[in-house]
Amino acid sequence: MTETIFQRVTRQIVESIEAGAAEFHMPRHGGGSALSCPRNAISGRAYRGVNILSLWLGARSAGFDCGEWATYRQWSERGGQVRKGERGCPVVFWKRQGPIDEAEDSQSNGARFIARAYTVFNVAQVDGWSSEPAPVLSEEERLPAVDAAFAATEAKIEHGAQSASYSPLDDCIRMPTFGRFRDADAYYAVLAHEVTHWTGAKHRLDRQLTGRFGSAAYAMEELVAELGAAFTCARLGISGEPRPDHAAYLASWLRVLRGDPRAIFTAAGKAQEAVDYAFDPASVQSDN
Repeated sequence: MTETIFQRVTRQIVESIEAGAAEFHMPRHGGGSALSCPRNAISGRAYRGVNILSLWLGARSAGFDCGEWATYRQWSERGGQVRKGERGCPVVFWKRQGPIDEAEDSQSNGARFIARAYTVFNVAQVDGWSSEPAPVLSEEERLPAVDAAFAATEAKIEHGAQSASYSPLDDCIRMPTFGRFRDADAYYAVLAHEVTHWTGAKHRLDRQLTGRFGSAAYAMEELVAELGAAFTCARLGISGEPRPDHAAYLASWLRVLRGDPRAIFTAAGKAQEAVDYAFDPASVQSDN
């Protein structure tokens, strides 16, 4: 039986989690090298949606320290050569189409789309190409416009904690101080993770995952928050990485992903809803 796009992406994510779970680190000083938000090395455009998690996990499992990717053809056209035997990572793009009857199609607001899969290779797998070094962190790298966007959510955020968390009891996000993170992007990615949790409160989106995921709902909420962080970074024009300090939840993630190839896409939909609620409330209100 031919493997669907959903099954292929899920399988890659599962394999990457299994291969890299022991090497997870927090994105703070002393936590290892940073991975930037995955971008196409040729166009410079950031990957979005489930592709961010797929490529981030692929980089983690392979030990890549750079988030630049491109297809075999793109590398070749710019003088790069993917080394023989290298294994690429799948990415998915949705394209608007006319009437179709394939299993992977999706409808949104009456429009019809079909998923197309491509294979991309990391710059570390390519000869004849060099990347720019990652910028060095300084305290002056805080982004005022991004800070303003988070402030506009009116989420209660306190700094000085040993680790990041959202407490439903007092509806408060607690964060380490900005200086404890190894770069500004990591700080905003972790804050975005907690803001995604914040949106799920009963008096906000009332996000309930137990109906579909049962005992694995808590782990899936973490996956929603990971994707929400990635989507927020893309929306606000910053790089970032999913927060990898939840190794204890990986077993539950794997159970759900193995049993339901579309679970990752469900989580991505919930994450998109959370980001819209936090950073574009007008669009949410107009849909109601």
